[in-house]
Amino acid sequence: MSTTAEQATGLGAQELARVRADFPILTRQVNGKDLVYLDWGATSQKPECVIDAEQDFYLTTNAAVHRGAHALAEEATAAFEDARAVVARLVGVDDDEIVWTSNATAAINLVAYGISNATAGRGGAEAARFALAPGDELVVTELEHHANLVPWQELAARTGAVLRFIPATDEGRLDLSVLDEVVTDRARVVAVTHASNVTGAVTDLAPIVARAHAVGAIVVLDACQSVPNMPVDLHALDVDFAAFSGHKMLGPTGIGVLYGRRELLAALPPVTTGGSMVEIVTMETTTYAAPPQKFEAGTQMVAQTVGLRAAAQFLDDLGMAGVAEQERVLTQQLLDGLAAIPHVRVLGPLTATDRLGVVAFEVAGVHPHDVGQVLDADGIAVRVGHHCAQPIHRRLGVASSTRASVGIATTPQDIETFLHALAGVRAYFGVED
Repeated sequence: MSTTAEQATGLGAQELARVRADFPILTRQVNGKDLVYLDWGATSQKPECVIDAEQDFYLTTNAAVHRGAHALAEEATAAFEDARAVVARLVGVDDDEIVWTSNATAAINLVAYGISNATAGRGGAEAARFALAPGDELVVTELEHHANLVPWQELAARTGAVLRFIPATDEGRLDLSVLDEVVTDRARVVAVTHASNVTGAVTDLAPIVARAHAVGAIVVLDACQSVPNMPVDLHALDVDFAAFSGHKMLGPTGIGVLYGRRELLAALPPVTTGGSMVEIVTMETTTYAAPPQKFEAGTQMVAQTVGLRAAAQFLDDLGMAGVAEQERVLTQQLLDGLAAIPHVRVLGPLTATDRLGVVAFEVAGVHPHDVGQVLDADGIAVRVGHHCAQPIHRRLGVASSTRASVGIATTPQDIETFLHALAGVRAYFGVED
C-alpha cells in the first residue's frame, strides 16, 4: 500500500516537504508519538505565513479601520480591504461582494435574519423581493451541516414558511431525481452544501441552481468544505449567496465570509446595527451605508482578516487545481485502505470521483469515541461524533461516526500510519471477527 510522495500527491517530494514545513504544529508529538493530523475538515492547521501576518499586524499596524485619519488607521484600513480583495479573487467574485463575519454560521444566519427583517417590512421596496408569506417554501438538503439547516428551520417558524428537503441516496449523494418535485413554484430559498462534511460528496450544483432560478428562488451555498480543497468560482456557479470560514482554509478562527451578489446585498436589510454601518443618523431615523459595510457593524476582526488574506494567498500561490489533485489521490489512498480493513464501513462514495477527503466511517462493534481514543493514543487526530450533521447520519443508519479528513500538508505516510492503527482497534477491544 505504501507509495512515494510524488506518486501519492501529484507534488514532487521536495515541494510536499516544503509545504509541510510551513506548518509548525506538525512537528510536535502527541502521547509520545509524531502527530498525525487527520482532522482538517473540522479545522485546518495554519502555515507560518498566517501566524506571522496576524502577529505582524498587532506589532506594526494595529488600529481601528474606517475611522480616523492617522497613519496607523489608514494602514490598517488598507490591510483590511486588501484582504477582502485577495479572498474575493480566490473565489472568483468582486471585492464589494465579500462581507466579513465571525464565522460561516454567522454568515448564513445573516442571510436568514435579513430575509426575516424583509418579511417584517424592513428595508423598503427593494427588500420586498425577500419577503416571505405563509406557505412559501424553504428548501434544504439531507446532507446539510446544522449551520445550513437550523437557521432555515427558525426562519420557517418565524414566517410561516414551509421547510422541505432534497433527500440523500444510500451512497450519501443528493437524490436529484426528485428535484422538480421538491423545488416547486413556492420555493423562495434553496440552501445547499457544496460538499458534505460527512460523506465528502461534491454536489452537482448546476441542475439545482437552474431549477431554483427557474422558480424565482435564491440559492445559498455552504462552501466551507469546498473553498479550502478545490477550485471554487462563485460567479461561475451562479449562486446568490455563499458562506465559508477562515479556520477551515488555513486562516485564523473568528473570521468568516459571506458572498452575496451585489444587487442582493444592496437590497437585503441589515441584521446587526450600530456604528460603522451607517450613513446618516438622527434621533428619529437612520440610513445605512452601501454593502459590504452595511453588514459590518462595530469593531471588526481586523487582525483575523489579515491572517485570512495570507491563507488565501498561500492557497492561490499553490494553485487550487493542484491542491485538489493532491487531495484526490490521498483520498483514494484512504478509501482503498479503509476498504481493506474488515468490519469498517465508509459513509459516502467509495471512490474519490466528485468527492473530497472528508471520510466518515463506522467500525463494527466499537463506539466512535472509543475509536478516536485509541487513535489518539498513537498521536492520530480524527473527529468523532455526529459532526454537526445528525440528519445524514440518521439517513445512513448510524448515530455517529469517526471521521478522518486530509489537508494540504497530509502525507501518504500519515494515511498509512492511520490505517495501521485503525486495523488494530477491534482487537484492542476484544471484538470477535
